[in-house]
Amino acid sequence: MRFQTLDEWLSWQEGLHPSEIDLGLDRVRTVLCELGHQQLNCPVISVAGTNGKGSSVAMLEAIYLAAGYRVGAYTSPHLLSYNERVCLNGEPVADLLLCDAFERIDQARGDTSLTYFEFGTLAAIEIFAQTNLDVVIMEVGLGGRLDATNVLDADVALITPVDLDHADWLGNDREVIGREKAGIMRAGRPAVCGDINPPASLQQTADELGAQLFQSGRDFCFLDQTGIGQVGQWRWSSGGRVRDALPDPALRGSFQKANAAAVLMVAEFLLERLPLSQSHIREGLANVSVPGRFQVLFGEVPLILDVAHNPQAARALAANLSAWPMPGRVYAVTAMMADKEIGEIMAAMAGVVDGWRLTSVDLARAATAEQLAGILDEVVPGAEYELCASVNEALRALQAIVQPNDRVVVFGSFYTVAEVMQGDYNAGLSSSHNKG
Repeated sequence: MRFQTLDEWLSWQEGLHPSEIDLGLDRVRTVLCELGHQQLNCPVISVAGTNGKGSSVAMLEAIYLAAGYRVGAYTSPHLLSYNERVCLNGEPVADLLLCDAFERIDQARGDTSLTYFEFGTLAAIEIFAQTNLDVVIMEVGLGGRLDATNVLDADVALITPVDLDHADWLGNDREVIGREKAGIMRAGRPAVCGDINPPASLQQTADELGAQLFQSGRDFCFLDQTGIGQVGQWRWSSGGRVRDALPDPALRGSFQKANAAAVLMVAEFLLERLPLSQSHIREGLANVSVPGRFQVLFGEVPLILDVAHNPQAARALAANLSAWPMPGRVYAVTAMMADKEIGEIMAAMAGVVDGWRLTSVDLARAATAEQLAGILDEVVPGAEYELCASVNEALRALQAIVQPNDRVVVFGSFYTVAEVMQGDYNAGLSSSHNKG
């Protein structure tokens, strides 16, 4: 074996390919053919989109696990441990399983150079192929059409809401981005769109590919149910099919019902192969969890962690904060990547944030605190802010000034939230109230 530890493998993979991102399927297909896993022996669900991918994967995983199925799930990026990217039956795989898969890929690739993400995607497929599974859920990393995950033909494709992100790679308007996302569709197979206002390019691409696109609000819908004993319940329907008295997903945000509705449409197309009862769906929705998505750590002052890193996600985060009113101040701690739509993200949050703590993370792609301050001055003139050396330094500084009924929200990237999770924190923050 080339390396003995997971850290050694990952460090080597970071420098194996000339560029961090190199979209295209030829290299991955070449190695996959050598491995002999052009298609898995179970249904494959591919999930693309700008926002809601992680939540949708988690809901699908929770529902199928509640039904007793053996489930493989591939997601990215991770928060604390690389192993989070590859899960078997809801649990991250062990280091040894990843290292063995990396070794087999290394032997199969010959002189083919692979990016870090391509190596990891192939490892997930290799592990899933070697495991007796009933269903595999693949989250697309970037775009869809040329993403490494698209080497597998999805039995059902799911496209979550589409917005601006990764403009350097995908384009700077929703129509162009939508066409890239739609690339995971396959001829003669169903595709589900959870975006209630999708770019026209999704339907156009489906028609060109010969895929069957099922659209939220047109082919399926969800409605809140009110009445005695129906608080927090909703109904899903598609044609003559109805599912009543569904619990709100155990993920914060009113938009999660829209994500769940699309997930149920996906499940409908696999019912013959993967039957589900109403109780399985209820249990899955009631128990689903995704760290870092409006995750609230309760203390004297609630600490909210959200990986929001594009304008649409920031608008959703702002809406969640507005829907949870408190009389105190909202402090935002943020670090973002320089290639993001920073101004639009800050503008989306401006109406709910009273004070900013601007910082950075230790990555070449990250914007500096000074760069964030310059953009904030432009889009939110007069905004109150301070510059901090790190995310955790910002939290320590806030510890001295927050009062009861204040809130602190940490957002801007997976790396920003991960710094908090890796740091020395308890649930929420203690306030300066009654401190001597």
